[in-house]
Amino acid sequence: MKLVIQIPCLNEEQALPQTLRDLPKSIPGIDEIAVLVIDDGSTDRTSEVARENGVTRVFRFTQRHGLARVFAQGLQESLAMGADVIVNTDADNQYNGADIEKLVQPVVEGRADMVVGCRDIEGIDSFSPAKKRLQRLGSSVVRRISQTRVPDATSGFRAYSREAALRLTVVSDFTYTLETIIQATKKNLAVTHVSIRTNPKTRESRLFRGTVDYVRQSIATMARIYVMYQPLKVFTWLSVVFLVPGVALIARFLWFFFTREGATGHVQSVVIGGALAVIGFLLAVLGVLSDLIATNRKLLDEVLTSLRLLRHGRVATSDEDARRE
Repeated sequence: MKLVIQIPCLNEEQALPQTLRDLPKSIPGIDEIAVLVIDDGSTDRTSEVARENGVTRVFRFTQRHGLARVFAQGLQESLAMGADVIVNTDADNQYNGADIEKLVQPVVEGRADMVVGCRDIEGIDSFSPAKKRLQRLGSSVVRRISQTRVPDATSGFRAYSREAALRLTVVSDFTYTLETIIQATKKNLAVTHVSIRTNPKTRESRLFRGTVDYVRQSIATMARIYVMYQPLKVFTWLSVVFLVPGVALIARFLWFFFTREGATGHVQSVVIGGALAVIGFLLAVLGVLSDLIATNRKLLDEVLTSLRLLRHGRVATSDEDARRE
């Protein structure tokens, strides 16, 4: 069984050597361990430092694409390398490399397709009280949407089975962490979590500009994924929000019209109610159409999975750097 440890990087020439030194050299149940560095268009010597420290597989983007794209590319490169298990970790040495053994065990034993390494959020001194509350809130929302019990949904320290890597399709431009948990459960992949340790903070996050930006991006990502996988439910509820008051206003107009002499002074009720009812009806139609599109997307996902199986049916033998625009 082959394990590929993928490390997304952006200008990490200082922290990367320590991260690489902390990676395990052997793990029970794993026959081979390989390391993959995905360089997101770094302007420093990240790629060179990776090779100098023994990494034989480096994929380098010539310009920056963002964490989600880099992660997705890493999965495909890992599959091309013949990975049976894929671990994603950060280049800034945030996560304790020794915990990779614990992280992969549920996958090696066939108990899970995705394992999330969950940090002790309350014990991380570099997290402000506000950030800790936001982490708990965000994870609780993801648990509700995905029907999982993962307490740290934003952790990037994860293990994936080959099946999970073949079936997951990252569509977000922001981050893969929330999306892949929700998507995995929607695709009937087994998701679990283990407790992991963290190392002292070495730098500020480069993923977002601040807490407000992080919250905004995360909410947008969760909403997008939920609508993608539950379109009929979402648009049905939105339709009800407009239809109920619309019908109520029309009923009010009719009550005055039939119980009193005309409906003078209540025409505005039927006008507003009619507009709301039309909007509600259009949202219901949109929900049906979205559901049909979602069904088509599922079929396309199956086709994409089949293509990946054909593409990654053989092990990549080249150790030369891969490059892509």
